[in-house]
Amino acid sequence: MANKKAQAVEVDKTSPQRKSVVREYAEAIFIAFLLAIFIRTFIIQAFKIPSGSMEKTLLIGDHLLVSKFSYGVHVPNEIPFVNIQLFKDIIFFLSIPERYDIIVFKFPRDESTDFIKRVIGLPGEILELKAQKVYINDKLIDDPYARHTALSGSGVFVKRDNFGPMVIPDGHVFVMGDNRENSKDSRYWGFLDITKIRGKAQMIYWSWDSQASWVRFGRMGKILE
Repeated sequence: MANKKAQAVEVDKTSPQRKSVVREYAEAIFIAFLLAIFIRTFIIQAFKIPSGSMEKTLLIGDHLLVSKFSYGVHVPNEIPFVNIQLFKDIIFFLSIPERYDIIVFKFPRDESTDFIKRVIGLPGEILELKAQKVYINDKLIDDPYARHTALSGSGVFVKRDNFGPMVIPDGHVFVMGDNRENSKDSRYWGFLDITKIRGKAQMIYWSWDSQASWVRFGRMGKILE
């Protein structure tokens, strides 16, 4: 009888402990989930490069960290992880990117898709492309990140290699991919509303070469310019 009582007492003692451990794990997971949502919404978001439009700066398989507050604070208006928008964008402390910033933004023709390009022209500037050269306010600019894989052509390539002159509207920027002959950018679909910018690309934290099935260790930790 004494042994049975002891066993009963032991079960009574361990049961609350087990419940407490389960509750602690559940609370930790819930807090981690809320923290992940907060970080993704206001601070940092991960982004994967799916195409070669930014080569050689960014390669297919690069994984980036994108700063969400570089150009303003966005009021959360999407269901996390599924990008379903609940109401129109509300942004506080909205600011304009600098020339050559690499930005992630909502593609104007399909806002459920994110694009990544480099800022080339700023609001109020007169932008013109002449035979692949970029002119801002009638002056040739330094274009150190541009990669050309074909000579300036004619016919169907006129718009790609020769564009404008056009005045960039207030609240908009002109963006281009570094891989100029393999990028669908502002030359094709127009100016980008700065309210559609998700953030500024800051660093490569992981890079996977799918063709070689190998990690590009030399690209990990690279700060983007």
